[in-house]
Amino acid sequence: MTPKLIPMISASLALVGALIYGSSDFLGGLAAKRLRSIFVTAVSAASGLAALIVALPFVTGLWSLTDVTWGVLAGTVAVIAIALLYACLAIGPMSILSPLTAVVSAIAPMLWGLLVNGETLGLVGYLGLGVALVAVVLVGFIPGQQVVRTTARGLVMAVGAGLAIGAFLILIDQTSSESGVVPLVMSRTTSLVITAIVVGGLVVAAVRRGGTVSSALDAAGPVLGATPSGHADLEHATMRATESAPQQTRTRAIWLAIACGVIDAFANVLMLVALRTGDLAIVSALTALYPAGTILLAGIVLRERVAAVQWVGLALALVAGGMLALA
Repeated sequence: MTPKLIPMISASLALVGALIYGSSDFLGGLAAKRLRSIFVTAVSAASGLAALIVALPFVTGLWSLTDVTWGVLAGTVAVIAIALLYACLAIGPMSILSPLTAVVSAIAPMLWGLLVNGETLGLVGYLGLGVALVAVVLVGFIPGQQVVRTTARGLVMAVGAGLAIGAFLILIDQTSSESGVVPLVMSRTTSLVITAIVVGGLVVAAVRRGGTVSSALDAAGPVLGATPSGHADLEHATMRATESAPQQTRTRAIWLAIACGVIDAFANVLMLVALRTGDLAIVSALTALYPAGTILLAGIVLRERVAAVQWVGLALALVAGGMLALA
């Protein structure tokens, strides 16, 4: 493989991975219309872990304390990202906080790659990063919401969520190429343990109040589907089951959450390969375009109208992907 092809392949994998992340978020969002968000996250973490374990024998990977540690740290910050996402979107307005979270999740690892890792890009590369950031804002914008002033608390939480998502990429990028998918396995295991403890606490609390296990698992609070990587279906965070989506049973919602985790794990693998063959700055910018996958699926499956500003964002995303592939 010629050296010129490697950046193109890395950028292509990152962009495809972003679309797959968005598909996973879409399924998680549908599942969260019926089930509590943290339960959706726990189920998707479990199914994603199972998929990675099945793939482990077919992927050469060396277990080392260093790579295992990076994986555990990545899983921890992913859970922090999810918690901050829930908190900031509950405060709102999402039309501001959604794009802010996505942009920060791109800028943080981008700066790390350029300033800490010493990555260098040509003029086309830097222009491509700029176009990608504009695309992230436009694609992540939630139209139809009344624009109101946000609070300092909401801004801080949105920035924190973006930093946590960016930290996930930075931490995974620290792992060695010899580790294969071992860091992802450890990251997913950590996410599963933490979210399972939270779900278990909710179930115990519900039973002690005289409720049922089902009452602890059914949707409550902000409707938001998230993946173990910290991404979330921000586009449909306020939709209820009666809006644009058919009523679904708890079993169907669980299967959606399972599919969410498997698809998210696949996107994780693509992201990992992209990081190991390309630059963190480029991969982070393209990965932040994950809402594009959600928007496209919403248009196809739910027949939702894609706003003009989002179409512009999608077009710029393709332009950015091409520019960064040539960087």
